[in-house]
Amino acid sequence: MAKSKKKWSQNVTEHSDAMDLKEGVFKSDDPKKVARSVKHSAEESRRRKSSPFRAAMSMLTFYINRAGDQLTKKRRATLEEAKDELRKDFGRKPKD
Repeated sequence: MAKSKKKWSQNVTEHSDAMDLKEGVFKSDDPKKVARSVKHSAEESRRRKSSPFRAAMSMLTFYINRAGDQLTKKRRATLEEAKDELRKDFGRKPKD
């Protein structure tokens, strides 16, 4: 059996049934823009299985974890800040 060249995580990102993300959303340098876009996608999705907050946070965390060591310190910091912005957007307390 031929081994697939794609990783399972890439398949999840490309074909997730949870929500449709705006293309290039994680490439923005503005954490507020990333958070707003992921929040909007989570709220608009009718296929998600959890709350919009959990779906949005899970997708953001999944992307950070999937990228792993490939993320620069600056990019990782931007995405971690986007998680705090996402918490604020959903009326939750940011982590310290």
